[in-house]
Amino acid sequence: MYSYHLAQWLLFFYFYSFCGWVWESCFVSVKERHWINRGFMHGPHLPIYGTGAVVILFLTLPVRGNYVLIYILGMTGATILEYVTGVAMERLFHMRYWDYSEKPLNFQGHICLFSSLGWGFFSVLLVEWVHKPVESLIFSIPNTLVDVGAFVITAVFVADLTQSFNEAMDLREILAKMTENKERLRELEKRLERRMDVVAAVLDDDWHQLQEKTTARLHALEERMKEQKALRASGKDRQYLRSVRILKRNPKTSSREFASALKEIQNSVRNRKGK
Repeated sequence: MYSYHLAQWLLFFYFYSFCGWVWESCFVSVKERHWINRGFMHGPHLPIYGTGAVVILFLTLPVRGNYVLIYILGMTGATILEYVTGVAMERLFHMRYWDYSEKPLNFQGHICLFSSLGWGFFSVLLVEWVHKPVESLIFSIPNTLVDVGAFVITAVFVADLTQSFNEAMDLREILAKMTENKERLRELEKRLERRMDVVAAVLDDDWHQLQEKTTARLHALEERMKEQKALRASGKDRQYLRSVRILKRNPKTSSREFASALKEIQNSVRNRKGK
């Protein structure tokens, strides 16, 4: 049987968040052929892995030694966590920081069979081999140092999480504005085309006046979009610079609501890297 107090659970969470960050950063960096500080946050931690490890440990440590139960409980708990986290983040930020839509046997793109099976193997590896020396190490540290360490790391973690959250909200706001401007531009263009089909001598004067107003609004909106794009390209838009940091850490980010605007920013980020 096991018994951990809160500070020890926190240290386990931070340790496995760090391990997840190392794994993901190295894996993605090899695929992209350049270093990527992977994850939602700036620091060396991926909370989804830390949370997953804690959930798996909580569910499976009581059955330590039974590989089948560890596999089933760990796979189930981690899969539920991955799905809930994915849904919550998409609803909050309108973004997907991982997407299994192209994988076989996926559910809503948030989870897939391959990932779930992997969580099961990870659970057995974690509980039967990895966690034992980690547990022994934590138990060897005096409780006072454990408490102080957990407090300090938590303070740094919360500060990082707050900054990363603000960046994600900045990105959502920028994408929403870009999408809104493009939709308004398309709507004005469609309205102008419809009006051009209505040519009548009686409405000739009114038509020309309406055409001039609509054209002026089109030009004004196009100019504003060009100015915003130029500002982003110049590196003077601080909100934009803050928001793209999270895209650099998550190059495969996707969005159904802001797909076009997100693709434009992602292409801009790639072009900057190529220069």
